Amino acid sequence: MGKISYSQLTMYGDCPLRWKLNYVDRVSISESNIHLIFGTAMHEVLQTYLEIMYYDTVKNANFLNLEEMLRDKLIEQFKIAEEADGKAPCTKQELGEFFQDGCDILDFFKKRRGEYFSRRGYKLIGCEVPIDVELKNNINMIGYLDIVILDEISNRIKIYDIKTSTKGWNKWMKKDENKTQQLLLYKQFYSKQYNHPIDKIDVEYFIVKRKLWENLDFPQKRVQKFSPASGTVSMNKVGRRLDTFLNEAFTDEGEHKHDMVATPSKKACRFCEFRKTEYCDKGI
Repeated sequence: MGKISYSQLTMYGDCPLRWKLNYVDRVSISESNIHLIFGTAMHEVLQTYLEIMYYDTVKNANFLNLEEMLRDKLIEQFKIAEEADGKAPCTKQELGEFFQDGCDILDFFKKRRGEYFSRRGYKLIGCEVPIDVELKNNINMIGYLDIVILDEISNRIKIYDIKTSTKGWNKWMKKDENKTQQLLLYKQFYSKQYNHPIDKIDVEYFIVKRKLWENLDFPQKRVQKFSPASGTVSMNKVGRRLDTFLNEAFTDEGEHKHDMVATPSKKACRFCEFRKTEYCDKGI
């Protein structure tokens, strides 16, 4: 049985050839970077805090040395990337800068946590909650939900996706379907896999910002929340996108199709690891 992820869906939409090289031919020339390392480390620290807070007590969660945890996680991810790529993913100066940014985020989070997460009437279903739902053609969609919390009074589920960002999401990022449609699919699949009414599931991006804008006259927050439209129209739109991917990239038996071509664009080619290499000469 084949497995696909949301990352595959977005990559195919940007460029079918890049998707084929990565997921069919298994060509691997991409490398890690400080942004990926920081994102992974911040995810793990925030999730650990919430697990202690909900499963134990807020007091014990506040006793955690989050800065020390972040430092250890950054070093761990740095070493993993260095071993995988055969070279350092970033300079020590960059690692130190991102560590300090992370400490500023965690300091804000500890002081203002109550604005975002409460124990009273809420239950943590879990962190990294797995999704594994059969679609069609012997293909399953897999993924992991960063945070899932149940409102025990209303029986509403909220699915959070943690994103790290330099200065938050602007209005164009909020309109980028590659960013926003992930939680729409997760909402649909969580409902199906865990038998929870879809109209009682909410989704939210929990965006932590490394930097604040300078020379502004009003206070800024290190956390930005964004809930994309997730009604019938939006859900149907991402559903059609997923169906197109399945029909174009897989046979009726669930096997990969191999006749993929590049679809060059500034957006797709900008960060493509195959741009102007032996694998693709069509990069813009």
